Amino acid sequence: MATASGQMIDAREVVRQRLMGRRFELGGALFEGLLLAAVLVAFAILALLLGTVIVSGGPVIAERGVDFLTAPLASNPDTAGVGQGIFASVVLTVFVIIVAIPIGIGAAIYLEEYARDTTFTRLINTTVRNLAGVPAIVYGLLGVAFFVTIAEPLGNNGRNIYAGGLTLGVLVLPIVIITSAEALRAVPWTIREAAFGVGATRWEVVRSHVLPYAAPGIFTGTILTLARAFGETAPLLVVGAVAGSFRYTADNLFDQLSGPYSALPTIIFTWAKRPEVGFRANTAAAIIVLLVALLTVNAVAIYLRNRFERRW
Repeated sequence: MATASGQMIDAREVVRQRLMGRRFELGGALFEGLLLAAVLVAFAILALLLGTVIVSGGPVIAERGVDFLTAPLASNPDTAGVGQGIFASVVLTVFVIIVAIPIGIGAAIYLEEYARDTTFTRLINTTVRNLAGVPAIVYGLLGVAFFVTIAEPLGNNGRNIYAGGLTLGVLVLPIVIITSAEALRAVPWTIREAAFGVGATRWEVVRSHVLPYAAPGIFTGTILTLARAFGETAPLLVVGAVAGSFRYTADNLFDQLSGPYSALPTIIFTWAKRPEVGFRANTAAAIIVLLVALLTVNAVAIYLRNRFERRW
């Protein structure tokens, strides 16, 4: 009995020391040090990249200001700007919102709330997750084979902003489905049971209980998905985004959407290959504009998530 009691006291002391962190463990200390070193290295690389971009592009933005944000593309780095790229990127994002968001959220609701757990449903879920990992350039090839042909009657031999928007919409569609499904899956099942218990229909349960509870996760996932679409380059180059300097004017909005276009990431890709020193500074300035846009989108996502979390 004394031995058993002594062993129990020793075990409690070991547990107490481990919980209070008073026992030094070499392996744990080394692992913690490696994690800290990894964080510091990643932060140092990020700080170096941001510092280089700001030092190179900051003077361009400070000197030209709004002119750099509104000027069209040109062969002269002193007059070239990103106005056309910002406009095209915003329009492409609108296409993604129209195409990917409703379809993606609707598909997630059906898969999580209505579809039965069958072999076909599991196959669909597996396919969606696999599509989310497909390289972006593959979606560009899909856009050339399908969307460019569809958009050909609209102008510029189908290589217009309509084909680019549809391609980006299909690219981010699997990600919207996955993020929305995860947000719906995180809703406690007891909420559904309580709603069914008072006689609510399945649609009433989804509309009034599940979706409001899952809204912060859905909004966060979809807005961050829009940020990814905003920064994509490879699919746009494949489906016809202009990789060069051009001046394009149109009489109306339809002609502008049907003609040549060049998104902001495409402009960065093009200017980065130019040998002129002026375009190197313009490239860094355009990167700053893109980073500010992405940070703004992320800030909107955080704001909406916090707002809906406080509401519900």
